[in-house]
Amino acid sequence: MLIDRDQRVLAANEAARRYFDIDPSRLPASLVEVTLEGNLVGALRAGTPHVEVQLVHRRRTVTSKLVPGPQPGETLMFLTDLTDLRRLERVRQEFVANLVHELKTPITSLRLTAESLLGEPPAKDRTRFADRLIREADLMSRIIDNLRQLAELESGVPTLEPTAFDLVELIEELRPRAGAAHPLHLDAPESVNVTTDRAKLAQAIGNLLDNAAKFSPPGSAIDIRVKVIDGTVRVGVRDHGPGISPEHWQRVFERFYKVDRARPREAGGFGLGLAITKHLVQSLGGKVWTEATEEGGQVFTIELPTQALTSP
Repeated sequence: MLIDRDQRVLAANEAARRYFDIDPSRLPASLVEVTLEGNLVGALRAGTPHVEVQLVHRRRTVTSKLVPGPQPGETLMFLTDLTDLRRLERVRQEFVANLVHELKTPITSLRLTAESLLGEPPAKDRTRFADRLIREADLMSRIIDNLRQLAELESGVPTLEPTAFDLVELIEELRPRAGAAHPLHLDAPESVNVTTDRAKLAQAIGNLLDNAAKFSPPGSAIDIRVKVIDGTVRVGVRDHGPGISPEHWQRVFERFYKVDRARPREAGGFGLGLAITKHLVQSLGGKVWTEATEEGGQVFTIELPTQALTSP
């Protein structure tokens, strides 16, 4: 944008006009009137070549570059949108912090248990300590395996092995994932024939069942509803737990994200299952989301596109 000494915008290129919805016929006009962003005035007054600015109205982050304009007193303001870059930086920082948090507990437990074994405890205690070492090592192995799978899913085009099968039959095979403490209620047509990668879809649905079992009170049911709507198939997995506040609905699919940080890791997992589910479903050309139900609890829904269906 070309700005005069009175902080009026004289002209704006096509990118600036699209970004700020500028009507060229209304120029010249004040910078605030044109952009609705008072912080840009502060960046202009600062006079420094580069300033990072938070756009309040648009909720974006930009960096400004100021250079002298063609006439005395005029300034050219160049803006670069850094919103996605800053978001990725925060995601990376959170990922590292969360990974450290998840690994610190088993590593500490491994060390303390190993130190206990060095004290030559009685045979009964040695067996108990050895079992603890195996459990903690298995936990770390699962974290590493899940991270490797996530990296493979995110790194490029996934390898798919589509086959034709009955979705309802697959769900029946996954009943044990709900656990003995949670009866599984299935509301579905007699059969729904689909053509997609069976193993990946089974893992995605299985992860949702694991998640529902973790956050449901003992004895409460887990409901699965299968619907074919407008050429798509939807699989909804509903628990009868406390539910999730709407501000968390998008973030629960992030790696290591936990709604309740105080929940023991043995009870609540380590926050990778839903992230893997999201990438598995996306690799199949579908989508997954979550929402609360009017009757209480939370439902996670997988939707597969038309091409994943075959005629019954």
